[in-house]
Amino acid sequence: MTGLSMRRLYVLHVLLLLLLCGCGLPRIIVLDDPLTPEEHLNLGVSYEKKGEYDAALKEYAIASRHLPAAFLYAGNVYFARGEMDHAEEHYRKALDKDPRNADACNNLAWVYYTRGKDLQEAERLASRALELNPGKAALYQDTLQKIREKMVVPLQQGLPALK
Repeated sequence: MTGLSMRRLYVLHVLLLLLLCGCGLPRIIVLDDPLTPEEHLNLGVSYEKKGEYDAALKEYAIASRHLPAAFLYAGNVYFARGEMDHAEEHYRKALDKDPRNADACNNLAWVYYTRGKDLQEAERLASRALELNPGKAALYQDTLQKIREKMVVPLQQGLPALK
């Protein structure tokens, strides 16, 4: 054998040895998430109760891959932080995934009420929540009443005073 052939044979042996040992080659490790989506949701609630909103949002984002209700929980965190655009976005996502989510209807209505805009849509959403879940009638009726009161105030302000 020539020197060049010996060198090639040596390189091939080294490569074969590296392949067999796995030395120096990158490895891809896939870790399974030990928590279920429900457990991520519960962990998010725990973080939220402690005021750790960023950690809660991370858990809700993971849970939302399988649980549409997680969007509702994330919306609640954004609402609590005063981030109404994000709250609205997440309540809408919750409703896109589950149009029968009465709490998402009510909470989105409450975002509109808080902003003082889209009050007709807010009224429609609160009425829908009441229709979907009569078991929470007191809560949803309160939202609906407040929205209707806010809708009447601008009308009264435009009328002349009665004598």
